[in-house]
Amino acid sequence: MNSNLLSYLVSLVLLLALQILVLNNIQISGFLNPFLYIYLIIVLPVSFPRIGVLFMGFGLGLALDVFHQTLGMHAVATTFLAYCRPFILQYMAPRDGYEFSRVPGIRDMGYLWFGTYAAIMVFLHHFMLFFIEAFRLSGFWFTLGKVIGSTLLTFLLVLVVQLLFSGRASNKSGYD
Repeated sequence: MNSNLLSYLVSLVLLLALQILVLNNIQISGFLNPFLYIYLIIVLPVSFPRIGVLFMGFGLGLALDVFHQTLGMHAVATTFLAYCRPFILQYMAPRDGYEFSRVPGIRDMGYLWFGTYAAIMVFLHHFMLFFIEAFRLSGFWFTLGKVIGSTLLTFLLVLVVQLLFSGRASNKSGYD
């Protein structure tokens, strides 16, 4: 078995366990919810097949829905995130394009690039998730507040995990 695939499977299990056992029980004022499980989709290699990202997003969201009893909301939000990922990567591509083995992370892409990329990805996921949860526009500002607050909290967790496990960062800005 490929060591990278094994590494992603172990990461998948650990992130799901962390999300289900710890992070699902954290709600700050009933308003802020951290959803770190999307980190795995954020840091998949650029060369990962699009269809594989979509299936992974759906499966990851569905697994969380089973434990969170949210009737497919996470599956829709993570599938949406997986669908948007190639477009965001294409939009943020360096002038010379990506190297085949590049992994979106601070070490390979730099602080500014990764911070921008991760913030966009987390915001898209949370926007879809919380507006599906509300399923109405009458509480638009409240829902938008939840989106922004939870995005900031999750983004901080993504940065912490990235800094802990990425090794030494490059000095590149990421926008060559």
